[in-house]
Amino acid sequence: MELSATLAEMAGVPVEAFRLLVTLIAGYPIAAIYRKLIVDLENKALHHLFFAFCGLSLCYFNYGKDTYHSLLAISVTFVLVHLLRGAPHVMLGVNFVFHMGYLLLGYYFTASNEYDILWTMPHCILTLRMIGFGFDVADGLKPVSNLSKEQSETALKHPPSFLQLLAYAYFPSGFLVGPQFPYRRYQNFTNGDFRQYEGCVDAGLKRLGMGVLYLIVCQLGLAYLPDNYFLTPEFAEQHFIKRIFFLGFWAKFTLYKYISCWLFAEGALMCIGFTYKGRDAQGNPDWSGCTNVKLMLLETGNTMEHYVQSFNVNTNQWVAQYIFKRLKFLNNRNISYAAALGFLAVWHGYHSGYYMAFLMEYMIVSTEKQIDRVYTKEVLPRYGETLNNSMIYKALYFVSLKSYNIVYMGWCLTSFVFLKYERWITVFRAVNYFGFVYMLIWACLFHGYRHFISKPPQNREPAAKASTVKQATD
Repeated sequence: MELSATLAEMAGVPVEAFRLLVTLIAGYPIAAIYRKLIVDLENKALHHLFFAFCGLSLCYFNYGKDTYHSLLAISVTFVLVHLLRGAPHVMLGVNFVFHMGYLLLGYYFTASNEYDILWTMPHCILTLRMIGFGFDVADGLKPVSNLSKEQSETALKHPPSFLQLLAYAYFPSGFLVGPQFPYRRYQNFTNGDFRQYEGCVDAGLKRLGMGVLYLIVCQLGLAYLPDNYFLTPEFAEQHFIKRIFFLGFWAKFTLYKYISCWLFAEGALMCIGFTYKGRDAQGNPDWSGCTNVKLMLLETGNTMEHYVQSFNVNTNQWVAQYIFKRLKFLNNRNISYAAALGFLAVWHGYHSGYYMAFLMEYMIVSTEKQIDRVYTKEVLPRYGETLNNSMIYKALYFVSLKSYNIVYMGWCLTSFVFLKYERWITVFRAVNYFGFVYMLIWACLFHGYRHFISKPPQNREPAAKASTVKQATD
């Protein structure tokens, strides 16, 4: 740890960030050692011991004695699963409350104005993993006919041993920044189900290369547009168009910080042969089973929904499977969606910026769906042929959507990064609250259009019939 502190000081980066990067890169030599020395051993306990030891060592390298938090959380889940397996609803409730409560207590005692690299960072990953594990154990007690396709693929009929659970929870390259994956994937991997397929190392090294590229772009971009610049009078004095585009490009560079970490983790998981998904369209092995970011969609997408679909994919899938779809009994997709976003906000912590960010996501995605509905149902049927044959329109359409994509990403990410109300509201004020203003204008136009213009004409036939009856009665 002293050596890492010295090297971090020489590199001019915080020691916590340096250790995080070293830990992510360590996944590659660990993958090489496993494939060279461990993979052919018939004693599966040695596989579990190797992963548990490597993960615990890396966790201690980053957080020292604070590693006990994750050990305690894993131990509690193990005990709950074995003691309360006969009462699955009680087990699920206690397991959920314990992990979320422990995480929130951790946030309460450690939070600051910045995004801190503390023991709570991997613990939020562990929280989802242990809650999902509890659901999978409970699903394993149900008849297969009562399970959805996703649930049947992750259900566990027999809980693992404590060593197996430790290895799963501390799996190298997966415990620090994600991605999320069910115990069944770890089980299939250690059973050798993916060993017959080729190409994992090549796929992993390509992912590593992309991670290096994104990290370089991130560092160059944030050197030109650092976070604190947006809190200065100098930024507020720039031209409005400059301000909103600066904010948008800053958001892109900030996202690249997260993306580079995920790419490093994904590449190591690919190299060890963990991420097999099936065959692709060409019949080749597909190693994208733990992909946390869809780069092509992220870079070519034009809407906030594209960001949601391409960013932090595994966490979103986890929330969809274990929160959103399990609220089906509410019989209302909007309420379930809002509850899922609310859970994500609470999972991130107490800072008001998280809640504003997820509120903005909900509002903007809803607004995009309204605009798309008007465009496809009202505009295209009337002017579609003319617009589709116009090169000028196509160019304007592309530039407008791309500009919207960049600008609104800056607006949405501001509160997520600046966290404290007095910080993110300063940036909102500096860009004239444009995100609120334009959405409010659209809401007025949309509801006014629905009420006054697109409202169907009154059916006068019942009135005519009533008049005839009245005359006959008279």
